[in-house]
Amino acid sequence: METTELKEQLKAQIIKFLNLTDLTPADITDNEPLFGAGLGLDSIDSLELIVLLKKEYGIDIKDPREGRKVLVDVATMADYIQEHGKK
Repeated sequence: METTELKEQLKAQIIKFLNLTDLTPADITDNEPLFGAGLGLDSIDSLELIVLLKKEYGIDIKDPREGRKVLVDVATMADYIQEHGKK
């Protein structure tokens, strides 16, 4: 899958998995931080994103330090999926 297409798919999945009904994929930029001042996600959301990666891409993140490196923004997640994904 092309990177641009993957990023758009990820944005839609983040909205769906986290029930962010007030957002559209266009509202999320590729490099906007997912946590803190960016999208404002919290630790519960990070667990949901880890489940998303496992369910949709076959990526199992067990080390919290690895999760912090992957769940930075949509662009970082897409790069990681392309490198480690099984689908």
